[in-house]
Amino acid sequence: MSENKDPHVAEHGKSVEGVKFVYDFTEGNKDLKDLLGGKGANLAEMTNLGLPVPPGFTITTEACKVYLESGEEPAALRDEVSAHLDALEQRMGKKLGQADDPLLVSVRSGAKFSMPGMMDTVLNIGLSDKSVQGLAKQAGDERFAWDSYRRLIQMFGKTVLGVDGELFEDALEAAKAAKKVTVDTELEAADLKKLVTKFKKIVKTEAGRDFPQDPREQMDLAIHAVFDSWNTDRAKLYRRQERIPHDLGTAVNVCSMVFGNLGPDSGTGVAFTRDPASGHQGVYGDYLQNAQGEDVVAGIRNTVPLADLERIDKKSYDQLMQIMETLENHYKDLCDIEFTIERGVLWMLQTRVGKRTAGAAFRIATQLVDQGLIDEAEALTRVNGAQLAQLMFPRFDESAKIETVGRGIAASPGAAVGKAVFDSYTAVKWSRSGEKVILIRRETNPDDLDGMIAAEGILTSRGGKTSHAAVVARGMGKTCVCGAEELEVDTKRRRMTVPGGHVVEEGDVVSIDGSSGKVYLGEVPVVPSPVVEYFEGRMHAGAEDADELVEAVHRIMAFADRKRRLRVRANADNAEDALRARRFGAQGIGLCRTEHMFLGDRRELVERLILADTQAEREESLKELLPLQKQDFVQLFESMDGLPVTVRLLDPPLHEFLPDITELSVRVALAESRQEPHENELRLLQAVHRLHEQNPMLGLRGVRLGLVIPGLFTMQVRAIAEAAAERKAAKGDPRAEIMIPLVGTVQELEIVREEADQVIAEVEAASGTQLKLSIGTMIELPRAALTAGQIAEAAEFFSFGTNDLTQTVWGFSRDDVEASFFTAYLEKGIFGVSPFETIDKDGVGSLVKLAAQAGRETRPDLKLGVCGEHGGDPESVHFFHEVGLDYVSCSPFRIPVARLEAGRAAVQSQGSDHR
Repeated sequence: MSENKDPHVAEHGKSVEGVKFVYDFTEGNKDLKDLLGGKGANLAEMTNLGLPVPPGFTITTEACKVYLESGEEPAALRDEVSAHLDALEQRMGKKLGQADDPLLVSVRSGAKFSMPGMMDTVLNIGLSDKSVQGLAKQAGDERFAWDSYRRLIQMFGKTVLGVDGELFEDALEAAKAAKKVTVDTELEAADLKKLVTKFKKIVKTEAGRDFPQDPREQMDLAIHAVFDSWNTDRAKLYRRQERIPHDLGTAVNVCSMVFGNLGPDSGTGVAFTRDPASGHQGVYGDYLQNAQGEDVVAGIRNTVPLADLERIDKKSYDQLMQIMETLENHYKDLCDIEFTIERGVLWMLQTRVGKRTAGAAFRIATQLVDQGLIDEAEALTRVNGAQLAQLMFPRFDESAKIETVGRGIAASPGAAVGKAVFDSYTAVKWSRSGEKVILIRRETNPDDLDGMIAAEGILTSRGGKTSHAAVVARGMGKTCVCGAEELEVDTKRRRMTVPGGHVVEEGDVVSIDGSSGKVYLGEVPVVPSPVVEYFEGRMHAGAEDADELVEAVHRIMAFADRKRRLRVRANADNAEDALRARRFGAQGIGLCRTEHMFLGDRRELVERLILADTQAEREESLKELLPLQKQDFVQLFESMDGLPVTVRLLDPPLHEFLPDITELSVRVALAESRQEPHENELRLLQAVHRLHEQNPMLGLRGVRLGLVIPGLFTMQVRAIAEAAAERKAAKGDPRAEIMIPLVGTVQELEIVREEADQVIAEVEAASGTQLKLSIGTMIELPRAALTAGQIAEAAEFFSFGTNDLTQTVWGFSRDDVEASFFTAYLEKGIFGVSPFETIDKDGVGSLVKLAAQAGRETRPDLKLGVCGEHGGDPESVHFFHEVGLDYVSCSPFRIPVARLEAGRAAVQSQGSDHR
């Protein structure tokens, strides 16, 4: 439970006596997001700051939980809502939906974590056939009143009554066509009256009931609809994508209406205190005159830049700039703000810490440090490894000869190439078939979420940086270009017409640049990211031509390296990968897979080893392999001089070094039919049959190979020891560690260790050099984890092989299950994320923790690391920090991510220790 959670919250979603389910905006604060949701908590915070927030109240997430669990609202909720509505009516001097001068309210969702466009909102509640007349009279604007009424019926019909939204859109388009206008603001009051009648008929036909005329019924049904929207398919999908827990529920905010659709001196907008795409300071946002809030984010009309508001309404603009500065200084972060201007009066409808691109996150974090708003530790928590990984992706080579066909708003950076598709269904279908696609729409809406997730990038012809497409794409780290007005998108005919008349049909390849907003025909070549060039030493922070982003990344990484306790090593099998890993900041090699050294032109030697009928033949093959193995290790130790190199002895089943059984059978059959010599192929085929296993990953592999094939492991140990001795003779500093794979019992390790120690002693005597070679094991079987205390008696280090440990704990064959049923498991919510991507803390993680504790109880100086790919996963790195491992090891490209997350884990654990 959150520290700031209200003490009167219902436990386990149950309605209990004394629980408070409704809070006035004057009662909450920004730290009550668990209870009031993000929107409600921040509306309360702005109210406390004295900012112009329309009065209202928030129904808590606890009420939502009760409703979702029982199907009914808490018994006390209706009375609490009535009491707060009475207080709101007294404060406003008017009653909800009264005929002469109606109070109107909005009912808006607001979960703890921002879920843009995923849940429901209804504006103008309280309007009816009677009160619309009173609103027109009170406002002195009949068109405004009927426009507000048609909006209510449209939103209520779709959101609350489940009417197909396109029916309303089609009717609106027909009304504009009949009037021969292109935008809804050109419709007059008489046109809108007819539209209201049409909308009500649609509701009656599709919902089987009349549009409700009772304002309280409207509000109650809208509240229930917001609760229900928590469990819509699109909301569930978004939560899975963003890893938001499913049991939080949403709050509901009931707010007195202010109107941006009262004419040219009114409007609505979204503003950012800094550019969410780049992080640069300035005036960023969108404004739309004579509009209500949903018009901006829906992208149905193209907005004007926020800077234009200074010309349109300087008084409101100046006030907004002052408020934005106040909010950024108060929240100490980029703020995303929704506002409405009603006849020259500014109202604040929402603020939140804004979603931003990866580049913006790093720039803003360092800017806020320089401004003294946050310290370096806080800056480190404002960025993450997933964002850093995005910055390492390649970008388009603008020097290439490419055809630019359009330019829109750079909404979310990246270089995306794919086949043009014009609906979400096709995007998902083609993506599942292995195609890379670009989703092209006039504008996106929440129903497009499936396609947005499947696509490499999103391109729209309407909308700005605050449109649905832009906000959702930034949150997902997906490339997006919005508002490319010169592109004519025809979704029904599945085509896009570009300037000059060229037509892009579905399936044609297009490229979009989310950093520049440019749209290209065909596939554009890419070049390395400047962040990768920085890590590889080809771009230096502090140099005159250094990229501003590189400077920000350099500063954040330097602090992460100072703070982290976990060391970061690389999974690398050759000198080239090792040198690159070292440039990326690796502090050694945590996993060198020696089986990769047995492939290529050495495969014949391995085949001879496997086919050997006598000990003499086997020894001859090993003798030929020894100098080759030794040279591999010499190069590896040289590239990692002074740093530890963990060498894993041969692990995979021997059949992997032999030809495919089907291919070999065909070769033998052909040779026999042609009466050609085939003795060697026949011996190979016999060996393949002899070594065939039903489940080879649980068969003769790892330490078992070393125990049943005499001389195999001792040859590898000798090669390691002789290479270390050679490097020492050359004044190098080799720090080799020998790792025995797939150990399940201490006896296996003791036997191999005894042989290894004898070989090392022989090499020391022959070379006259003392070698400090440590011997340890991989913990990748449940039994090894459960008997780690015993195994530690013979091991100087453990390295957790979390890939195999995940397979054996879950009973999964990774290559099979990921392709067969993982998609269904993710869609059904059984997995929030694949256990091969992020460590399963409850199952696999429990074994890691248990083995770490038991191992160190036996051997306090036991070195602990992880060499599965989880070592480069951001969330998993935090877990490994918590359980006390010494290092993580991952592929070279993920090393910067692991370094950053190790630093973040250290800072966050210190923060929790101080609380």
